[in-house]
Amino acid sequence: MKQSPKHLASASLYRPADCEIIAVCDLTPHEKLFRLRLADGKPLGHLPGHFVQVSLLGWGEAPISVASSPTRSGYFEMGVRRAGTLTGALHEMKAGDVIGIRGPFGKPFDLPRLRGKDLLLVSGGCGLAPMRSLIQYCEDQPREFGSITILYGAKSPADTLFKDDLAAWEASARFTCSRTVDRITGGDCYSGGVGLVTALIPPLEIDPGRTVAVLVGPPVMYRAVVEELRKKGLGTDRIVVSLERQMRCGVGKCGHCAIEHLYCCQDGPVFWLNEIENLKGAL
Repeated sequence: MKQSPKHLASASLYRPADCEIIAVCDLTPHEKLFRLRLADGKPLGHLPGHFVQVSLLGWGEAPISVASSPTRSGYFEMGVRRAGTLTGALHEMKAGDVIGIRGPFGKPFDLPRLRGKDLLLVSGGCGLAPMRSLIQYCEDQPREFGSITILYGAKSPADTLFKDDLAAWEASARFTCSRTVDRITGGDCYSGGVGLVTALIPPLEIDPGRTVAVLVGPPVMYRAVVEELRKKGLGTDRIVVSLERQMRCGVGKCGHCAIEHLYCCQDGPVFWLNEIENLKGAL
């Protein structure tokens, strides 16, 4: 059984902190963006890639990724899909309401190893939420990284998350940003590419000696994207993945998120690919 992180080894380990909803806005018909701040006024203390356990009295807890960078002080944000009873109840809440937060938990993106590298940031679906935290961090710390390429795929124009952010990243001289959707219908107002996110990789010019790829998305996306990255010469020591699992306690006690000998809630959710590529059920 895993030991609790030192910074969480206290009486408050399982006690949610009160957290006020500052603002709520729609991202898609199924996802909302929540801006929050802790009631005691302290910063959340997260890094890009961390997650928190959101609790609502009477509904339980659910792990949600933090979608904003710690460089944006005074608040943090979560993009939440209505996917069950707890997230359904959360979607009914409004600014001024109070929820419970435990965390942050997990291993974040390995910023020391990413610094100085060209970054290829590939996300699909809701994976753009945790990736947004890393993108904002890169945006606010531009001297720490080389070139930054953002690739994003969604099911349809209506399912595309963070449309305003994507438009800003596409217009920014700091980023190269491309997006695609799996399908469009006759009534869609959309001008981007159509096809899987893997189709955005072959045209890229990548220096495998100075590039790190970061992948966040649905499990079905990973193998296909990794295959395309291998064709570009990227080894498993230069590919980072963030995995989704049923994380309950968040501190390596319950075992719901185990991947063989690893606990996704503590050893992950962010892994270098060479750490987990040979573990059964990891990808």
